[in-house]
Amino acid sequence: MSKKKNHGRTRAQESSSAIERMYITMRHLFNRGFYKPMGVSGETLREALLLLRPEIYGSISEEKAELEGLLYVIDRLPEGIEQCRFINLTSDEGYGNSHFKVIIPPKRRRNCYRIDDEQMNIEITRGRSEIYDILTHITFLFVESHKISKRVLIDEKGTTIRDWIKLEKAVLSEDKLSQKEREIAITHTANILGRTFNELTEAHKQFTSSSNPDRLLHIIYWLGKLAIEEVINNDKRTVTFSPVLRERLGHHIHGEIWADHIKDVLHKHGLLKRPIHVISANMHSVMNSVFAPIALKSLTAKKSIFEVYEALSQKDNQTLRNKVTKEALQNGMIYIEDTSGTNIDVQIFDTDKIDFSKTDIKVGKDFNESEKPVIFVMDYAFGEQAYETIDELFKPIKADKEKVYLNVESVSIMGKAGILEGGKGDIMIPSAHIFEGTADNYPFKNELCKSDLEGQGVDVYEGSMITVLGTSLQNKEILKFFHNSTWNVIGLEMEGAHYQKAIQAASKVRVSINPNVKVRYAYYASDNPLETGSTLASGGLGTSGVKPTYLITRKILQQIFNNN
Repeated sequence: MSKKKNHGRTRAQESSSAIERMYITMRHLFNRGFYKPMGVSGETLREALLLLRPEIYGSISEEKAELEGLLYVIDRLPEGIEQCRFINLTSDEGYGNSHFKVIIPPKRRRNCYRIDDEQMNIEITRGRSEIYDILTHITFLFVESHKISKRVLIDEKGTTIRDWIKLEKAVLSEDKLSQKEREIAITHTANILGRTFNELTEAHKQFTSSSNPDRLLHIIYWLGKLAIEEVINNDKRTVTFSPVLRERLGHHIHGEIWADHIKDVLHKHGLLKRPIHVISANMHSVMNSVFAPIALKSLTAKKSIFEVYEALSQKDNQTLRNKVTKEALQNGMIYIEDTSGTNIDVQIFDTDKIDFSKTDIKVGKDFNESEKPVIFVMDYAFGEQAYETIDELFKPIKADKEKVYLNVESVSIMGKAGILEGGKGDIMIPSAHIFEGTADNYPFKNELCKSDLEGQGVDVYEGSMITVLGTSLQNKEILKFFHNSTWNVIGLEMEGAHYQKAIQAASKVRVSINPNVKVRYAYYASDNPLETGSTLASGGLGTSGVKPTYLITRKILQQIFNNN
């Protein structure tokens, strides 16, 4: 007799349904127009997040406060959000033309406005993925705030422990704290958060900003204060979605403005009918790969090209970066700063104006003899926004009373992703994109392969990749399932399936671009979420991201310049 199958749900299955529940709930709350994160309406979100216990949010389900996760979230939300009872998600509704000062979070390019003491407006111009991102971060933030209130409240009348009174005095003091006063305040805060003095001192340094040296103390105080007011006075914090946002979402409004402006610029410069190679990457790697050897001749004579790239990536080398940018702008680069709200800047390189004999990237004979292409570099899209922007870009345009189809020869996507085998700085070459929560899969012929990037001192992995609904929602169990299942998943990112869906629609269904368009995908690892202490919340790549970034960029350019 065969053994009876065990129908008990695994942790991975529970987690998978928790993610699905979160997204259904968020869509429902968005359609409803408002909700209270710590009230009945936010309960499903909270429960799902606590069941999920994503790696990035660390000890969210434990009594002690989660500091790394808090730093990760705070860096992606507007400064001062912890003081606001009302968080209003809006479309681009003209606040940029008002007296309100724009607040841009350090790790997410989005415009936010502090309307008054109680209200923060966050502009959504990048689609649903951005809403999901913000709502999960807010849920985490408010769950953490209620941990603080639980630890400081003594009774239902609002009496608090001595540590809280001392923290309040330090935060509300108009004088700058001395080192002694700061350490006293840190001692009380450590007790409130259930952390050691050492842990809090280290965290305090990471949170410090030039405008607020005691930022961590202020964040903890305001999170706790608003949570106490919720518990004692029932003053619930509320998230609202503006009517204009609800009406506009999903209509590609920003993507269409962005794409139309770009096609106008191409037309104005006589580049609209030339062969086009689209590259989604950052705003420095293509420019530096082509122009650094020309602009920094003396430096490249003394150092290896990768050492030059590393020097260019360092914060204090603005002069070097300016030299390269100046050289690029004088020799065929057009820079389009975004004004559409997509937050996607663009560089257009007219290769006819580049003297390739001065660069260190070899150019094939065919390239020199055929019509010179245009390299179109777009900054990273965010989640579903990848579909919106590429879909709009590949639509034909009316120019001089005729319908012009873009002559797109290749689309190359280089991005950051979480890796499930290997570590930070390694390279992943996908053979297919699988959309999380579904069996939707997008296999494709990748022009890049493992052998193209091997032997350069960086580990390279090949296999399928998961396009996740949000990087901040994955936990070890789900990731292990992806990695160990027959899907053969090597990593996770947020845009791949969306890009491929748009490319396939344009090339195979609408035939608005070449049906045989070449595609290249390569990612470098920003973290390994399966390794404890290696999630995105543990900090950036530093210089370990320089080599893989430029190895991938140079290989993409070599293939373009050698027609292969």
